[in-house]
Amino acid sequence: MSGTLYLLPNLISEVTLGAAIPPLVLERVRSVRVFFVEAAKTARATLKLYGHPGPIANLAITEIGHDPDPASVDAWLAPVLAGEDAAVLSESGCPGIADPGAQIVARAQEVGVRVVPWVGPSSILMTLMASGLDGQRFRFTGYLPVHADERREAVKGLEAASRASETQLFIETPYRNGAMLSTLLETLHPETRLCVATDVTGAAESIRTLTVRAWKALPEDARTLPKLPTVFALLARPSGAPPRYAPDAAGKTSQKTVKTLKTAGSKPKKPFHASKPKTPARGNPKARR
Repeated sequence: MSGTLYLLPNLISEVTLGAAIPPLVLERVRSVRVFFVEAAKTARATLKLYGHPGPIANLAITEIGHDPDPASVDAWLAPVLAGEDAAVLSESGCPGIADPGAQIVARAQEVGVRVVPWVGPSSILMTLMASGLDGQRFRFTGYLPVHADERREAVKGLEAASRASETQLFIETPYRNGAMLSTLLETLHPETRLCVATDVTGAAESIRTLTVRAWKALPEDARTLPKLPTVFALLARPSGAPPRYAPDAAGKTSQKTVKTLKTAGSKPKKPFHASKPKTPARGNPKARR
């Protein structure tokens, strides 16, 4: 009988462990001795943080990298097929969500291995939860193009798609956050709602949804984003009748609201004073999933 493949989430910010990973998950992971990870060094640090009894050096930790070799997957899964439990440990967030672990999970499903996801943080879903945008229909599109003209066209395409009442979520490398927000405010319709979720679960967490018109009305310092992991989400007013579950006020911002934001919106709800984390490489979405 084959073992079980567990999917072990990782922290998405520098927070207290108990606030992000349930105690039962921590208890269970301490009995697993085979791990598939993106980077062995950070995985060992995570397992130590999770209280694995180890010794950590004696665990079977296989580094699959950011782009796993499909030809190696069967060999990696051999211990599981032989009856050993194993876990895919994400670099950040949930395995299989904007994460290379999906290849191993796909093969495990093909060969009949039981796959069990464990509870943990996902900045994508947590952004959607807190955004007030459509949670019935949504799409995550990863990174948008780097080149300015291509990025604007991509934003226009996402806005058009969102008119079917489908929330569009995407990410950016932290040092490009400011450029991304500028492109969004220049390109989107004034009544399109835009959510900017920075450092989700972290000390500098800020999740704010406003119409583009209202974003533009804010003082410049309130529109200055820190170089921290950020998820963006947008939803335009529907091209037809909105779904019955959609808020009636979707995309509507009164002049009174704009005036209030100009007066009171000069500072984010929580100041951005957290220490600067390492910037993830493009295509390697850390701390955003």
